[in-house]
Amino acid sequence: MLRIFDHEHSRRDFLQVGSLAMGGLGLSLPSLLKIREASALSNPVFKDRSVVLLFMHGGPPQAETFDPKMTAPSGVRSVTGEIPTSLTGVTYGSSLTKLAKLAHLTNVVRSFTTGNGNHDIKPVVSPHTFGANMGSIYSRVAGSTRKDSGIPTNVNLFPRAVCPDTQPANRNFGKFEATGPFGSANSPFVPGSGNELQSNMRLNISRDRLADRKQLLTSLDGLKRDLEKVSAIDGMSIFREQAYSLLLGEGSKAFDLSGEDPKIVERYDTSRLVDPKKIDKKWNNHKNYKDHGQSLGKLMLLARRLCEAGCGFITVTTNFVWDMHADKNNATIDEGMRYCGLPFDHAVSTFIEDVEARGLSDKILLIACGEMGRNPKVNKRGGRDHWGRLAPLMIYGGGLTRGQIIGRSSPDVGEPASDPVTIKNLVATVLHSLFDVGELRLVPGLPREIFDLIDNTQPIRPLFS
Repeated sequence: MLRIFDHEHSRRDFLQVGSLAMGGLGLSLPSLLKIREASALSNPVFKDRSVVLLFMHGGPPQAETFDPKMTAPSGVRSVTGEIPTSLTGVTYGSSLTKLAKLAHLTNVVRSFTTGNGNHDIKPVVSPHTFGANMGSIYSRVAGSTRKDSGIPTNVNLFPRAVCPDTQPANRNFGKFEATGPFGSANSPFVPGSGNELQSNMRLNISRDRLADRKQLLTSLDGLKRDLEKVSAIDGMSIFREQAYSLLLGEGSKAFDLSGEDPKIVERYDTSRLVDPKKIDKKWNNHKNYKDHGQSLGKLMLLARRLCEAGCGFITVTTNFVWDMHADKNNATIDEGMRYCGLPFDHAVSTFIEDVEARGLSDKILLIACGEMGRNPKVNKRGGRDHWGRLAPLMIYGGGLTRGQIIGRSSPDVGEPASDPVTIKNLVATVLHSLFDVGELRLVPGLPREIFDLIDNTQPIRPLFS
């Protein structure tokens, strides 16, 4: 972790800029800051837009979120009941009281299918993204960092990015930092990852010495020598100016929540919604529920700050929480929605309201989904099991048409009844939101996989009507 020691600010001993350790791949500071000369973001290929993918890891239930189906029999319909929304005749599960009031600003897809009920990290990383983090597709075109600020164009946010006392990111079901065919230089930037390489990447420089450019560059050269013990690094002299920009420019400020208005930080905070003392410890996942409540709001605030600073793709996920089997590991649907649904409702609604107030709704696209949904039938323990035929999907912003319910589900909330939407459609929607695909076709030297995505996938069309 890059840490700038501050003698003058008693409220925070360190400004934590974040991890430059890309999933243990040994990517160096120069590798992170290396930018392809042909990919300046002023290019007409790029739309002035960022994507935030909120990955609801574990598989959120469709009936208790956006499709309660209260006309279905008991044991199928929403366990938590329903609540009216700002769209006439449309209801959500009763845990989503705040998002229900914002339904006219969002789009809900009730016919989204992820293809299987496996625990993995689709759509963040899937065959439809060629085994790469979806943000790596963006950074392969845009470059790893912004030239003006040094800020990474692709970032993964886990709980430790904002709450150091939370558990490490859960990578048991897939490698979030995978880049597939797009090259390790396009790995996501992961603040707070805390792995071995990160521990070797510290700059303990007093604030009053940061103005000494020579001293900083000398320290970066020392950092290079430390990192060479872990992996080979080339080109430090070429890119250290951009390292300096990242440390002292707008890039570093974006990662520091202490620079945010305390009232805004408090407004996003979800920690008060899940009291760790009241979480039933019989569930092995009780620590994940705590981490989810502690961190989700601040993660969404950090995502908004990164969008404003020029980051093009941010993946947000808390530790594995949405797996509501009601077994030894996981809570019942009713209890689980209190641990997971309430913080989700608060964090996402606050994000939307904040983005609206800042006039950024055309510039930020938010996607919220998991790797699958939950079984239409509640099991005998009061939980729902894995289900891949239908899953929740909510989309907000990005200059897209809003206030729509797209597609219909079957009467048992088990599969699409019309207009099925797949992960391929979702990936295409992201591409069409971030790029002028006509201009993108003309960019020389791009991997064939990107052209395949352009030519062989269709976005979710109602969003662009």
